[in-house]
Amino acid sequence: MNVMNVTLPMFRLDVDYLKALAIKHREEYAAAQPFPHIVIDNFLPESILEEVLKEFPNPKQIDWQTFQTPAEKKLASKHEQQMGDATRLLLYSLNSSTFITFLEILTGIDGLLPDPHFEGGGLHQIERGGFLKMHVDFNQHRKLRLDRRLNFLLYLNQDWKEEYGGHLELWDQNMTQCEKKILPVFNRCVVFSTTDFSYHGHPEPLTCPEHRTRKSLALYYYSNGRPLEETLGNPHTTIFQTRPQDDFQLSEPSNITAKSILKQLLPPILLDTYKALRSR
Repeated sequence: MNVMNVTLPMFRLDVDYLKALAIKHREEYAAAQPFPHIVIDNFLPESILEEVLKEFPNPKQIDWQTFQTPAEKKLASKHEQQMGDATRLLLYSLNSSTFITFLEILTGIDGLLPDPHFEGGGLHQIERGGFLKMHVDFNQHRKLRLDRRLNFLLYLNQDWKEEYGGHLELWDQNMTQCEKKILPVFNRCVVFSTTDFSYHGHPEPLTCPEHRTRKSLALYYYSNGRPLEETLGNPHTTIFQTRPQDDFQLSEPSNITAKSILKQLLPPILLDTYKALRSR
């Protein structure tokens, strides 16, 4: 593999551009509902993403991690060996100090750390009929033991039409209504804060033509510790939640347990009493 097949300067992030963009959008980010987020179109020079799109593997081309459950039907790959040169260079840039500084100014979260392992991230692809039901993300990196704070999504879908679907939906904390729908069009990025209450997903089955797929890059960012109000206390994996109109059965509890809530609210002596009463 010859990395020099890709022109390196085109992947140099523009520090001034990113700083100005972060300052421009930081108030909008903080005030966004149902939780802090921003949608930015034409995020990078198109020439960069066109190179990434050229080498983006189709569903049969590599050994994708396949998710096939009532809650999700999608493909993912976090392995650098399965990525092309342009893709790897872009992902490395998005994990760089320059980009971390952009995210810190934009979100107001200091001390952000990237994930060199792309745990849960990397390349994502959804075929016609696929979906990702509403959920909150795993809240702690199992290897790094850091708290997950931000999601960054970058869409690679050229000429994507509204009728193809694939909208990212952001729901309120009580899962009563969708407050934002985002079409996954080419060169659109979404950044949002991840907490135990930031419900999001692509819940409706994709209706694009058979030869099309919903392609995206996903990166997650972490910190050592987080505000207590963002979490119910315990590390957890992805937690799916049904919408009022959903009728599928969750394979795991759809809500964080009462025990987790009480652990935050009760002193140890009262929590022990609660456990003892529950065990009778």
